[in-house]
Amino acid sequence: MTMRTRTLGTTGPQVSALGLGCMGMSALYGEADRAESIATIHAALEAGVTLLDTGDFYGMGHNEMLIGEALRAAPAARREQALVSVKFGALRDPDGGWSGYDGRPAAVKNFAAYSLQRLGVDHIDVYRIARLDPDVPIEETVGAIAELVEKGYVRHIGLSEVGAETIRRAAATAPVSDLQIEYSLISRGIEDEILPTTRELGIGITAYGVLSRGLISGHFTADRQLGAGDFRAMSPRFQGDNLRHNLNLVEALRKIAEQKGVSVAQIAVAWVLGRGEDIVPLVGARRRDRLTEALGALDVTLDAADLAAIEEAVPPGAAAGDRYPAAQMAHLES
Repeated sequence: MTMRTRTLGTTGPQVSALGLGCMGMSALYGEADRAESIATIHAALEAGVTLLDTGDFYGMGHNEMLIGEALRAAPAARREQALVSVKFGALRDPDGGWSGYDGRPAAVKNFAAYSLQRLGVDHIDVYRIARLDPDVPIEETVGAIAELVEKGYVRHIGLSEVGAETIRRAAATAPVSDLQIEYSLISRGIEDEILPTTRELGIGITAYGVLSRGLISGHFTADRQLGAGDFRAMSPRFQGDNLRHNLNLVEALRKIAEQKGVSVAQIAVAWVLGRGEDIVPLVGARRRDRLTEALGALDVTLDAADLAAIEEAVPPGAAAGDRYPAAQMAHLES
């Protein structure tokens, strides 16, 4: 495995071709092992992964503190190569409930102050609001991040889960390096308007959900019991007939993977890697074995015949069910 590098847009940093999404180490996918999570972050850094993605609301700060602990324990050279991307703005309550988003300039700076402390760093490499605050113009939110850039607390401005018009407005306010958005074989909505817009403006894509929360990893089964607090227990794509339909897509993909001698997860990640040098897939590995499997995608080459077979097995729009429950879909522009 040879780690390649890519650049987050024309204004962003150079990062590894794959990033590590750390959310599952703290929240939304059931219990995680703290020691194994830290070991996985260290293994990722050792393998050449530089981009670590988190959110200040993942486990209500737990994920940032976990990454901070992992970075402090990492060798200096590995710690210095790490670039941390942080999402902010999601409002939580002590019961773990969600109560909207806050993109007011004062809130942006408040969130950043706490993130810097929890992470134990003097700057955040990429900073972005998790979802658009419908009550605050994106120009105000991005303007506040730009002020943090001027003061050295943030290096690059990012966006998350917004549509083409918002991207244009944000980019007209300040240089935007990157849009984080879901993109996978079964979540291809960005291809119509959003991806052409980011490419026109020189904005990179950080693609999360490349394995659709494990659904197209090849490891998820119809009889799997999901624990309390697992997001997938409420996700439309994991319910009843939707799940059975989607797992049939996985089996069609498995046949292609087996012919190439790779895993389903590897072919799914390789497909996203192959969509353009401006796209950096985030792998949500919580364990070292899953990380190793995902990194193996870097050695998978998909030729024209492979791509045609994948398109036939999993055509655009083939997934059953929305990617989020209805209440959360309402906060998405894409």
